[in-house]
Amino acid sequence: MESKNKSTRRKFLKGTLATGAGIMIVPRHVLGGNGFIAPSDQLTKAVIGVGSMGQGHLGYEGTKLVAICDADGKHLSDTLSKVGNDVKGYRDFREVLQRPDIDIVHIATPPHWHGIMSVMAAEAGKDVWCEKPMTRTIGEGKRVVEAMKVHGRMFRLNTWFRFKGGFYGMQNHVQKLKKVVDSGALGGPLKVTLSGVTGFNWKFYWVGKENLAPQAVPEQLDYNMWLGPAPEKPYNAHRVHQTFRGYWDYDGGGLGDMGQHYIDPVQYILGKDNDSPVKVEVDTPQQHYDAIGTWRRITYTYADGSQIILDGENKDKNAAFIEGPNGKIYKGFKSTIPNLERFADSLPDPEEQISVFSESVRTRQKFALNEENGHRSATIVNMGIVALRLGRTLEFDPVKQEFINDEEANRLVNQPERTSWAY
Repeated sequence: MESKNKSTRRKFLKGTLATGAGIMIVPRHVLGGNGFIAPSDQLTKAVIGVGSMGQGHLGYEGTKLVAICDADGKHLSDTLSKVGNDVKGYRDFREVLQRPDIDIVHIATPPHWHGIMSVMAAEAGKDVWCEKPMTRTIGEGKRVVEAMKVHGRMFRLNTWFRFKGGFYGMQNHVQKLKKVVDSGALGGPLKVTLSGVTGFNWKFYWVGKENLAPQAVPEQLDYNMWLGPAPEKPYNAHRVHQTFRGYWDYDGGGLGDMGQHYIDPVQYILGKDNDSPVKVEVDTPQQHYDAIGTWRRITYTYADGSQIILDGENKDKNAAFIEGPNGKIYKGFKSTIPNLERFADSLPDPEEQISVFSESVRTRQKFALNEENGHRSATIVNMGIVALRLGRTLEFDPVKQEFINDEEANRLVNQPERTSWAY
């Protein structure tokens, strides 16, 4: 039986294609063929979710803001008061997607909306800039990858360390680390440790509260729309807005919040953009079914023996950020390899990447961190979340992108959507 949500999506998309007497509405950026946009045209964008992260992305290079959307009326009115009269506000994101004059949709909602909104935006002919984590589940990520391919859309995930900026405790650009690894100077297999010792903070304050008492929904909040595809739970202020990261229904705690920032550059450094670990092991207290807790250690292992270790306890006080049989690199780019800086500078630079999203949209060339490599790094995060929730080691098939001989784990790969939000 077809879900109500899928039926509603199809009816909605059908409605975006025609109005009046059979008039076809086509997004303006496809009229030139192959998604071409004239250099003289200014790209238009909408931001969905303006309560927190969206505030930092109301403007960016080569775009004009024309619409904002939020399920919280106060977030919406507060933002409208500072963006100008030519920006229109919406409470329902589907109305935003109906507008043919919008080129880019920036999704800055909680993660339980990322996957479904990205797919629906692609279906509506929009290019997508999405906050991290890319998706809350592995299955959602697979669907986003497919939607971008089928509909020919450009996608950017909003973590940037693989192509610019100093990378946390490394205090150096990721490209320099990648050059050293690609040179083979460290040997292999490699081990990467992400902890406070190596310069990474797992933000364990993003934990949930158990046995929350139901509260009255604030008048300005459309709680049904805020929940969207997530399971229906009584409203409590701690479940929404700034503290939603502490609940499995919407995010993955500190791992969900920071995991893709930390792990995506590691995936790039290791040359694993088209791969996934084959095993994830966890050392964790028993997790609550609803409220996220802390964990001690998560270890990912690839088929070639390389590992990524998330040390939540900062247990290894002498850990290197990355090490192999032939050497180690520590926080601050210190190393057992003599003259590492000079050696790295002598190596050829990695392949150039598009790092401005408006350029990707105009040229129809993939952005540096797109739906494909972004899905692989999100999968690493989500493998860890599934293992934490179940409290056990899991084997993973990187090709099928599912857990091996574990029905319970695979139920968390593809989780059911609540359909009653789709009114």
